[in-house]
Amino acid sequence: MSLQTGPLQSTWVEANQRYLLTAVGNIRQMLEQAVAQVTSDTPPTNATIESTHQTAESWQLESPPMLETLCRQLKLSTFERQILLLCAGAELSPAFGPLCAALHGNPQHTYPTFGLAIALFSDISWAAVTPDAPLRHWQLVEILPGAELTHSPLRIDEHILHRLMGLLNLDARLRGLVQPPLNPAEVLPLPESQQQAADYIAQIGLTFHPTSSIFQLVGGDGPTKQAIAMAAAQQQGLSLHLIQAEALPRDSDQLKRLRCLWERESILSQSALLLDCDYLPADAAQHQAMVAHIVEQSQRPLIIASGDRLPKHRRPLRTIELSPPTPQEQHQLWHNHLGDTATHLNGYIDQLVTYFNLSAPAIQSVCHQVKGLSETPNSKLQTPNSDLPALLWQICRSQSKPLLGDLAQPVISTTTWKDLVLPDAESQLLQTIAAHARQRSIVYNRWGFAQRGQRGLGISALFSGASGTGKTLAAEILANELNLDLYKIDLSRVVSKYIGETEKNLRQIFDHAETGGAILLFDEADALFGKRSEVKDARDRYANMEVAYLLQRIEAYRGLAILTTNLKDSLDQAFLRRLRFVVQFPFPDAAQRERIWRGSFPPATPTDELNFKTLAKLNLAGGNIRNIVLNAAFLAADAGESIDMSHLLKAVQSEYIKLERPLTELREKDFETSNAAQKALL
Repeated sequence: MSLQTGPLQSTWVEANQRYLLTAVGNIRQMLEQAVAQVTSDTPPTNATIESTHQTAESWQLESPPMLETLCRQLKLSTFERQILLLCAGAELSPAFGPLCAALHGNPQHTYPTFGLAIALFSDISWAAVTPDAPLRHWQLVEILPGAELTHSPLRIDEHILHRLMGLLNLDARLRGLVQPPLNPAEVLPLPESQQQAADYIAQIGLTFHPTSSIFQLVGGDGPTKQAIAMAAAQQQGLSLHLIQAEALPRDSDQLKRLRCLWERESILSQSALLLDCDYLPADAAQHQAMVAHIVEQSQRPLIIASGDRLPKHRRPLRTIELSPPTPQEQHQLWHNHLGDTATHLNGYIDQLVTYFNLSAPAIQSVCHQVKGLSETPNSKLQTPNSDLPALLWQICRSQSKPLLGDLAQPVISTTTWKDLVLPDAESQLLQTIAAHARQRSIVYNRWGFAQRGQRGLGISALFSGASGTGKTLAAEILANELNLDLYKIDLSRVVSKYIGETEKNLRQIFDHAETGGAILLFDEADALFGKRSEVKDARDRYANMEVAYLLQRIEAYRGLAILTTNLKDSLDQAFLRRLRFVVQFPFPDAAQRERIWRGSFPPATPTDELNFKTLAKLNLAGGNIRNIVLNAAFLAADAGESIDMSHLLKAVQSEYIKLERPLTELREKDFETSNAAQKALL
């Protein structure tokens, strides 16, 4: 190892290394005097040994040398300090090996031992060699295999040696698991409502006592929880490291070693720990056990970030429930990050705040993306009539896409109002739903309706009608019209036979969807929102609780929730009363069916003498008609022909077989075209 030397006080690192080498030199003098005593039988005087001891003050360092800082932080006695220096000298000075061998009386034993330290130093204490004493508890020295405790070789921990030399890097054994200290400059200023959480943590104090409370930040997004933890740590004069809970070792011995190494690092670097449990599987017992070990045994400042409350522990957890910034705070965040650009958006920020419930880091990310694009050469955003509002909207949609996993599937829609055939009254009602969604910002915020209470500010609608009458199509049109994401909820994964699991799945859906104002489509909702039954057993009681819970979440949801059902009468009446809109999708009459037939063929589709008035006589819903048209298109394409009535006949027959209905409305000759008749004559 290269040791730096140079003019006194050239740098702290160099001066610190000289201080350490001098302290090691003092130990070497003690060894030399002890060897001299063995060879000459002349005992050294205590005054001679003590006169070699150096003090930190005599060096006048800008900050204390690391040796003294480490001894103070880890509470090492004078005897323990000397043992540490003895082991450091064995690594730094080639003279230590022969001296140790001479004192051991064996040329092969070129290493320090506890027995050698007891014989060499004054103020000895047997307690210093026990497992609970600092040297072994903090793993400052390693006991190599040997015959007895006092005769086993000792080696200084490599990271401790580096730290004594002034190299203050993170322990290599913690890298990849413990993230380096979070940079305060990269942490956003917190909105007032979230700054209060940081102030609360700092006010109570991130104390070091083993019986002190641990703080638990529940809800919110990961960057926000990191910012709150960082703000609290800064107020306490601490840096902040982060560990992902799912990366904790599963072996109990490895976990204990990791905890010890981290706590040592925390003391030496004056750091707090943020244990991120956001991605910890809730049903993973082994992971929960690892987190429980950290919670129960940690003796250093600890903050836990989690989506849900952790199970109860013997050690108290101070839980702080986090909420997104208030609408007013979100307004201010947008203005802060967009600067003068915000004043030219003509109130468009109101729309963003109404639809997208973004956190402070998410708003910053959106604004940084917009600024990056605007600074691109020849960017359209540099022109006065730019597409900035549309770009902001699209980036917000991308930023806030909910993480619903297997509980829902995104639905991509390009359909428009002309694709939906309904009576005027029902069409107008759907247009009203779209108007409610578009004008939420004005009515709720500018006109003050939101100030009367947050309940019922979401938009809920029930689409009822027979299968194929356009319920799902209408939801797709609304999503396309409002430029919002549409998610179809998979009820087979939401509804669980296990008590409490259905509510947990529903909560996950609504919590994640809140961020981006996504449209939630509960297809065939009567399976989930049926009438509450008389309580005859425990299952009935919990089934009723599921419906009651959903009623509450539907009312509180800020976005648009759409439920579809073929059986309106099977829904709970209390549930129906709390829906803002109920749209009945009637079975189409002949005129409407003709419009559906005509609109089902894209402009690029080749057709040949299709008789739409005849086709409209088929008593079919729009969904069945679209199935027939698509089937006929494949038949015609396979035959290398344009779609004509013969292809439609085959497709109709196939659809009626699927419906288990006889084809009685038309006969085969009704599907004949003039071309088909000519072919028959030939």
